[in-house]
Amino acid sequence: MALCLLLLACKIHEPKMVYVCDSRGAKRYHLKENCRGLSNCTYRIVKVSEEAAKEEGKTLCKWED
Repeated sequence: MALCLLLLACKIHEPKMVYVCDSRGAKRYHLKENCRGLSNCTYRIVKVSEEAAKEEGKTLCKWED
């Protein structure tokens, strides 16, 4: 039982990961790696925490709404 509670507590604090195009002009973050909004990315796609993406000034992709 204690292990289950510990695992649940770990899940709660795990940051939500999103995908961003790692180029200077990128303005959006994406919930799915295959989001059509990432199809224009001419550099690499990286996985970052949603918090980090927001701190960089990125907003949620309009295709994700």
